[in-house]
Amino acid sequence: MSTKDFIEKDFYKVLGVPKDATEAEIKKAYRKLAREFHPDANKGNTRAEERFKEISEANDVLGDPKKRKEYDDARALFGNGGFRPGPGAGGGQFNFDLGDLFGGAGGAGGPQSGSFGGGIGDVFGGLFNRGGAGTTRTQPRRGQDVDTEVTLSFTEAIEGATVPLRMTSQAPCKACSGTGDKNGTPRVCPTCVGTGQVARGSGGGFSLTDPCPDCKGRGLIAEHPCTDCGGSGRAKSSRTMQVRIPAGVTDAQRIRLRGKGAPGERGGPAGDLYVTVHVGEHRVFGRKGDNLTVTVPVTFAEAALGGEVRVPTLGGSPVTLKLPPGTPNGRTMRARGKGAARKDGSHGDLLITVEVSVPKDLSGKARDALEAYREATADDDPRAELFEAAKGE
Repeated sequence: MSTKDFIEKDFYKVLGVPKDATEAEIKKAYRKLAREFHPDANKGNTRAEERFKEISEANDVLGDPKKRKEYDDARALFGNGGFRPGPGAGGGQFNFDLGDLFGGAGGAGGPQSGSFGGGIGDVFGGLFNRGGAGTTRTQPRRGQDVDTEVTLSFTEAIEGATVPLRMTSQAPCKACSGTGDKNGTPRVCPTCVGTGQVARGSGGGFSLTDPCPDCKGRGLIAEHPCTDCGGSGRAKSSRTMQVRIPAGVTDAQRIRLRGKGAPGERGGPAGDLYVTVHVGEHRVFGRKGDNLTVTVPVTFAEAALGGEVRVPTLGGSPVTLKLPPGTPNGRTMRARGKGAARKDGSHGDLLITVEVSVPKDLSGKARDALEAYREATADDDPRAELFEAAKGE
């Protein structure tokens, strides 16, 4: 996020909360909007994806008390990209030194001791990795996020599984120990003085920051570039790690594992790992949300007269289904708690659909019994109502 974005974006408006909203109100608003615009619920919707990013960005600032205070302080000083003079300025020219505001040296009169304290550099420091006045130290850099995929069996997805994942990502170059210099002695970038950022004029009376074009935001320049990484200090690295996939994941679900991505630089935090899950099919069971489904064949006699039918469950003991007399073909019944695991630890249900099985071959005795049944029910026409209804409009 650039300084300009930080000042000009109204994160309260993005989340739809007032500026005096409590932490609980902010969290509630974020969760509601995140569910509505999450990419998993809006596949192929580019606008929803951008909206989700805006919501996440706003929550990242307003959901952190320290960042929120920095944001509120900055917005109080700079409104809509311009400096707001304090009371008593009279609307005239307000004289201040940009060096003071951004943590640099003062003007001709030297460093100021006004109400800005350490300068705007202190206000923005936590969010934009800027040091204080005159700093030459390089800043930590967060590692990149990594995307990978994994294929699970139907049972593994329902019960959860620990799987090995081989990932390729950017990591500190082993040849130069992440310095980018083959001698291990890079120099501080003279353009940005090691901050990794440079200021540019915005036309609004103050400067904004961009990644330094000479050191690409690293704050260091290699006098003798490492041949393995070309002076970037980063190289491709492959590693295998054991990852726990939680129970109840669905096909195409994207899981975020914090801190499991590419390593950071100079003590910076690691990125995140995003795992897209693919789930195979099962020969017997299907799935509808948190519920599992199964089709169970029953005899005509069981459906007509009623009875008890044993039904398999996924990874557990069979359950006994009690069929009431006159159960129609296609009726669905429920075995509670025999479905997929939910986030709260509870389970969905097993939805059991009855399918009347018609035998292909009949013994003589069975045929005689059915002939007798047909004669006994000859006056009962199951299609009578169908034809009556067909005569209507």
